[in-house]
Amino acid sequence: MSLLLSAMMAVVTPTAEPSVITVSAPGSKPSAAGPADYFTGTVRIDAPFQGSEPARVGGATVTFEPGARTAWHTHPLGQTLIVTAGTGWVQEWGKPRQALRTGDVVWIPPGVKHWHGARQDVALTHIAIAETVDGSPVTWLEQVSEVQYEGR
Repeated sequence: MSLLLSAMMAVVTPTAEPSVITVSAPGSKPSAAGPADYFTGTVRIDAPFQGSEPARVGGATVTFEPGARTAWHTHPLGQTLIVTAGTGWVQEWGKPRQALRTGDVVWIPPGVKHWHGARQDVALTHIAIAETVDGSPVTWLEQVSEVQYEGR
């Protein structure tokens, strides 16, 4: 038997406190409006989640009504977006915006200045996942101008 396989099969000593799996039922946490300091238009944040330490991962389901979007922002360890409904946009600073469609999975690398949101005529819903550094998963920057949003 290989050393790696032996290590994988080794018995793990349980910790003093048993782990607890947590299931959050739909609707167990109220919806929240996206704050105007960080969003333009009508944005709803649902089912926010945050891992218990030492985990750093957290996120939420975010719905952008037509024309709604985030402000420019960065994430210290990057961000994953999973588009679950609608169509929209994501744009990296200094680059053309890119279309988002239901089923798309987006990886935004650490420190990349970007925004994302719905198209002008169709809502967008995505699951956003990011890790925290020093208690924060995001650094918010300036609002996206209408010219930037329209891709001009």
